[in-house]
Amino acid sequence: MTGPVSVFIVDDSAVVRQVLTQILGADPGIRIAGAAPDPIFALQKMQRDWPDVIVLDVEMPRMDGITFLRKLMQERPTPVVICSTLTEKGANTTLQALSAGAVDIITKPKVGLKDFLQSGSQAMLQVIKAAASARLGPVRISRTTTPVESRPVRPAVLSHTTDQVVALGTSTGGTHALEAVLTKMPADCPGIVVVQHMPEKFTAAFASRLNQLCRCEVREAVDGDRVIPGLVLIAPGGRHMQLRRSGAQYRVSVADGPPVNRHKPSVDVLFRSVATVAGRNALGIIMTGMGDDGANGLLAMRQAGAHTIAQDRDSCVVFGMPREAIDRGAAVDILPLSALANAITGRYSGRTITSC
Repeated sequence: MTGPVSVFIVDDSAVVRQVLTQILGADPGIRIAGAAPDPIFALQKMQRDWPDVIVLDVEMPRMDGITFLRKLMQERPTPVVICSTLTEKGANTTLQALSAGAVDIITKPKVGLKDFLQSGSQAMLQVIKAAASARLGPVRISRTTTPVESRPVRPAVLSHTTDQVVALGTSTGGTHALEAVLTKMPADCPGIVVVQHMPEKFTAAFASRLNQLCRCEVREAVDGDRVIPGLVLIAPGGRHMQLRRSGAQYRVSVADGPPVNRHKPSVDVLFRSVATVAGRNALGIIMTGMGDDGANGLLAMRQAGAHTIAQDRDSCVVFGMPREAIDRGAAVDILPLSALANAITGRYSGRTITSC
């Protein structure tokens, strides 16, 4: 893309529109194409100057953000960054937006809005610029599977430990990518630990949603959780997750700490711990996302004898994290998103993973 990224802001709060216009417009790499209090006004204005990226609130009068987003993705797919409140209700609504095709999230509190947005301005700028280069594929409607309450109990699976661990790290575009991989996992898949860059409150809702779609169990990790077959543990937003060994068992440690590579949870923090604790008994996969979080950690895993994979450029929404890992020699294989599930199950059933 040449020239500044043009951005249109859709939010029913005049304060949000004003502050975002000031913050984003001050960056020479961004041009404000306009702002509107709801999607109907926005559509009228955007026809004259269609933006590269839309910053969209989800709760607005006349037409809500989810309805607008679905209409947009059907008629004129455009990168959308959701501007959502940091609440449980906001988290659930935002996950609907991500499922409908939004690229990423900017969170906002109910109070202290101006100071919050200004303090997070650099992160916002990075998100919006990454969104401008996002590859928008067709939005897949999630299928419905048997709810977890009526799944058969798997005592044979849950009663023994595993020496095999799969570690996944992802960011922008990762909600769709993880869904694509995890919904293909069998009920007795290897124990999986995941870092998805996502704010607090959002990861619990995300894990709950995946749990309704997957044959394996998916939940937000709690400190001390065991890593066992058939279970996927997702690092909670705002906390780091590490793998540790407790006798013959793998468990996760979930704790606070400073951001690493500007992220909390950080993929590097997880991957480095997996390299130290599991070594050659682990599989590491770095997936779509901006920045370089996870690249050094994946390299540490490879150096410790683990098998390592990077998602390929064509299937990534944003190729930043996998590209950095590849450039540093961290990835043994480079695979499309469609091959990652088979890479996980194939590795542990003795089949060979084919490099691209």
